[in-house]
Amino acid sequence: MKKHIISITGDLASGKTTVTKMIADELNFKIYKNGEYFRKLALEHNMNVTEFNKYVEEHPEIDRQIELSATKYAEENDNFIIDARLGWYSVPESFKIYLKVDIDESARRAFGDESRKATENFATVEEYKQDLLKRYTLENDRYFKLYGVKKNDMNNYDLIVDTTNITPEEVKNIIIENYNEWLKNI
Repeated sequence: MKKHIISITGDLASGKTTVTKMIADELNFKIYKNGEYFRKLALEHNMNVTEFNKYVEEHPEIDRQIELSATKYAEENDNFIIDARLGWYSVPESFKIYLKVDIDESARRAFGDESRKATENFATVEEYKQDLLKRYTLENDRYFKLYGVKKNDMNNYDLIVDTTNITPEEVKNIIIENYNEWLKNI
């Protein structure tokens, strides 16, 4: 059964957080974020996010705990957006969105994002790009090993939006329009 839940995942620095906030404001939805919890745990372990990704590979109970929290939240709540890598998997009854972005644009965006500096601090955009590619592979491999799913399989999603050359406002409008169409089929 479909609920009023949107799950947003996608490429690193594809605009997930920005667009999630915009949609939540327009629809008056709450936001549930696994990524903040993951970053908090990385800091607590004195690791950057790439190091923590490797650590979690050896401690799958951490990953399962993070994903299970989203499932439990969805059981008790409605009218919210999940901003999480596997939100679509944890809450399959959600409207599932994947945001794509060109890797060069992704690295440029991430490099300029001050909020990432505590756990992702690189000297150049190229260093950032190499780390993003590494993280993407680590995550995809870990998710396949733990859950048997690949986040880069576009068949997992109801909507795929390439954010490389459009504004967050345009992305938000595309998502809300498609979400409203999806709701008609509940």
